[in-house]
Amino acid sequence: MDDLDLAPVRRAVERLFPGGRLLACRPLGAEPAGAVARKGGGYGQPLRLEVEAADGARRVLVLRTASANEFGHDRRADRAAELLLAYDTFGLLPDHVRALDVGLFGPDGLTSLRDAGEPWLLTTFAEGRLYAEDLRALAARGAAAEASPLDLARARALAGWLARLHRLRPADPVAWRRAVRDLVGSGEGIFGLVDAYPEGVPGAPAALLRRLESKALAWRWRLRGRSDRLARVHGDFHPFNLVFGEGTAFTALDASRGAAGDPADDLTALAVNYPFFALQAPGSWPGAFRPLWRACWEAYLAEAGDGVLEAAPPFLAWRALVLGCPRFYPDLAGEVRHALLAWADRILDRARFDPALVEGLFP
Repeated sequence: MDDLDLAPVRRAVERLFPGGRLLACRPLGAEPAGAVARKGGGYGQPLRLEVEAADGARRVLVLRTASANEFGHDRRADRAAELLLAYDTFGLLPDHVRALDVGLFGPDGLTSLRDAGEPWLLTTFAEGRLYAEDLRALAARGAAAEASPLDLARARALAGWLARLHRLRPADPVAWRRAVRDLVGSGEGIFGLVDAYPEGVPGAPAALLRRLESKALAWRWRLRGRSDRLARVHGDFHPFNLVFGEGTAFTALDASRGAAGDPADDLTALAVNYPFFALQAPGSWPGAFRPLWRACWEAYLAEAGDGVLEAAPPFLAWRALVLGCPRFYPDLAGEVRHALLAWADRILDRARFDPALVEGLFP
């Protein structure tokens, strides 16, 4: 949909809020130039909507669309499935934005599939600041950076929230096998990420990518029969999907892939960002990001036990491939990309992850 064509958006708002009207619409998520870990293309461009209801009350909503890309979203049916799944699962998690409506753009805003265009999802809006901005602020201080008490409290709060979420244990062997299969073989998984690396990208030689794929496939067979590990998960628990208000209160965005999988999925998606930001800010690891890494793992393990370590290697490898992908982080230096991928390669050889292994990234 053309972002300037607001007529379908107005009609969708009027349908959800009879007698209401759309006051304003603008893009969300513009990245500042020169930012550490500047994000490139994602899975869609969200729009911030300001709406006035019939009684005069004002609300802020978010309209999400899905972009055609190489991560298994190249077909319209893929994009529709992605947003329909989001509508079905956002409500399964506490402290998450709520999905209000889902549909397809067409001549009348919400229309039959025969005449419809691209899918859309309407959600509530989370006030606050992305957790990624906290990490960028630390990285900007370089060697002088030190994690504050609030930084440490937030890392522990995120880990504790995950530990409590993961206590929910749906009994669904089909969902488990799909989660393990998607880790390796989906468009958003390891195979899809590898396919998104351009030929000859600095720091990601083809031999290394192929080796990561091969080792990940072996991990699929280790995990495939472990349906006892299935838990309620967020599925994309990283700093660009977490919005903090005051103190340690936060709201999660964009739960993904059915909200069911291995706890290691969530914990590694969060924790790997501490070394990722540190690698881009020389000298920041000892005082800033190492304490956050340790606080995160220690808080989670103290509350949930160490079973998460049995499955962490392939999930860390997957996240390393995400962080190294030029599609997501176009400014990443080749040496940082290679450090992450080579680290993932070594970790995949281990039957169990030890958080102390992160020190291999900072010789």
